Amino acid sequence: MAFRITGLYPAEFAPLYDLDDAALARHRAVRRICDGKPGFPCRVSLEDAEPGEAVLLLNYEHLPVDSPYRSSHAIYVRPAVKAPFDAIDVVPPALRSRLLSVRAFDANGHIVDAEITEGAQVEPLIERFFALHDVTYLHAHFARRGCFAARIDRHGI
Repeated sequence: MAFRITGLYPAEFAPLYDLDDAALARHRAVRRICDGKPGFPCRVSLEDAEPGEAVLLLNYEHLPVDSPYRSSHAIYVRPAVKAPFDAIDVVPPALRSRLLSVRAFDANGHIVDAEITEGAQVEPLIERFFALHDVTYLHAHFARRGCFAARIDRHGI
């Protein structure tokens, strides 16, 4: 079954990029300089930032549903990225290289199933979850830190 992984839209974060540290703090955000790779996975490009590159670390509501699973967590975004990752049947580098927690949700925002997998072997899990009739979409999280990584949707249905 075909799947589509998308990064977050950069326009959502653009108002934050030029803020000073005090203004960022009012948005529960901080500026960081990438000091190693891997380590700063951008949720727009779904690639790790390059050493020396500035990123924003902020709280993001990745599951704005009206259910007990409503959720937010810390994410990195790279101001230099102008377009989100968006591909069919392609696992982006930031997901491919990490241990993932994949959570399957129904149309009401309730978890149907969840599993841990290495990003290098995530495709069979995606296929298994999308074979369940009540699964509407998936969320991938970086398992070690718990941060939201990306949304995964069926493609072609």
